[in-house]
Amino acid sequence: MNKIILSLLTISLAAGCARSEAPDIGDMNYARTAVIEATISSVQSDIQNGKMSCRNVVDAYIERIEFYDQSTNLNAITYKNYTQARKMADIVDIAIEENQTLLPLACVPMLVKDNMDVKGFPTTAGSKMLLNNIPPQNAIIVGNLLQNGAIILAKTNMAEWAFSPRRTKSSSAGVTRNAYNLDHVPAGSSGGTASGVAASFALIGLGTDTGNSVRGPSSHLALVGMRSTHGLLSLDGIVPLVLSADVVGPMTRTVADNLAMLTAMRGEKSTAQGLNKEGLNGVRLGVVRALTTDMDKDIYTLFDVAILDLEKSGAIVKDIKINDIDKHINTPWGCRSFRKDVHEYLTRPGMDAGITDPLQAFEAGIYSEYTKGAWDYFKGGALDAATRSDGVKCGDLPNDTMRQGIKSDILKAMEQGGFDALIYPSWQYPAARLDRAEEDYRGDNSQTLAPPTGLPAITIPMGFASGDLPAGLQILGKPNSEASLYQYAYAYEQATRHRHAPNLFGALGD
Repeated sequence: MNKIILSLLTISLAAGCARSEAPDIGDMNYARTAVIEATISSVQSDIQNGKMSCRNVVDAYIERIEFYDQSTNLNAITYKNYTQARKMADIVDIAIEENQTLLPLACVPMLVKDNMDVKGFPTTAGSKMLLNNIPPQNAIIVGNLLQNGAIILAKTNMAEWAFSPRRTKSSSAGVTRNAYNLDHVPAGSSGGTASGVAASFALIGLGTDTGNSVRGPSSHLALVGMRSTHGLLSLDGIVPLVLSADVVGPMTRTVADNLAMLTAMRGEKSTAQGLNKEGLNGVRLGVVRALTTDMDKDIYTLFDVAILDLEKSGAIVKDIKINDIDKHINTPWGCRSFRKDVHEYLTRPGMDAGITDPLQAFEAGIYSEYTKGAWDYFKGGALDAATRSDGVKCGDLPNDTMRQGIKSDILKAMEQGGFDALIYPSWQYPAARLDRAEEDYRGDNSQTLAPPTGLPAITIPMGFASGDLPAGLQILGKPNSEASLYQYAYAYEQATRHRHAPNLFGALGD
């Protein structure tokens, strides 16, 4: 194919260029199976080779959402963008007929967490108080993905206001379940995206991560989740929780797709080429033993096996000694900037959400009962200032002495030991039962090192605990070392191939 770049966004959908005929049923039957556990490369190869059309791909995912999401009570999906998605798919099919080279994410249906602005749809952040919050434009990250060819299929449920790492429950859309075991949580707050991508409701998904919320749900759903270096990606058009810790991140079934997605999120058009199965050769990895205590026996075994697999792949794995590590893990580092940060989001030019202060939701009694503790914490903040619970001023990461101290100790230990990255289980325990989401919340390692320091971290499937509950291996790197983390994760993924589809969400029949 030639090297012409087709911008899907510059073609007028109103010009009547979308095909009106129904897709061929033979292609559709193929698509129903092909989209399960599909990758960007597999879908694009199939549509370019004529095995199915892009419309088939979009329709197959829509069928899966309509058949499975509510019938199983998975409840991952909120707002649907089916009409527009089909039109965009038809444009891709026309481009293929005209022998044009597609954009990197052409015919890549995606799910978007419902705290990110998608023009024409409500952005609720999981709160009934924001049901009428219809933003005038896309979030920058969303726009970057669209410009790279991605197709928005639907928005996804989340923990209300992104308050909870424990569960995904909102006053706007209810409870989301874990696609591997419907009696368990998908963690929070990006659980809708995690369960949706795991169940093959789309190719890729978007989440946000303040302390846990990309990597936690990704590890509970056998996905790859990246929390990039703080500040690398734009947060414009995203309802914040704590801006000095918030990161938007890709959630995918494979490392290669995650890299392709992150590249597009940065506004670039390069591909995921360059990943190397030998990417762990000679790499020094430090085990953070302080994050391996009081572990579930299955997770303990999986982590031990992961270390052996990393070593078999050429890595040098040693324990790392970090100054004051126990203190750093247990020191509260959060900042009560929620009111201030959300107020700034709600009062941007062109916004008409109906409220200007998130505390109005609490005062009106419009919130889920489980979020009461978070409200008690955040309502102590102000619209014009950011403090910790002890009243100490906090704010931007570079100026936060406490958080910079944690980062300094980690980087110093890595330098002294010659370590390229650190490893630990993403969770020390499997996903909690839904009916014990609060009581059995424990072992969440994602909260401890990356968020306070702003360092990048990626979680990848490490196997399954308790039979059918996924576990994740987390790799934390130095500032702006995403490229290296992807290499390490890819080599481990290719050597182990732990991920498999959830049994409850198989192929649909003819």
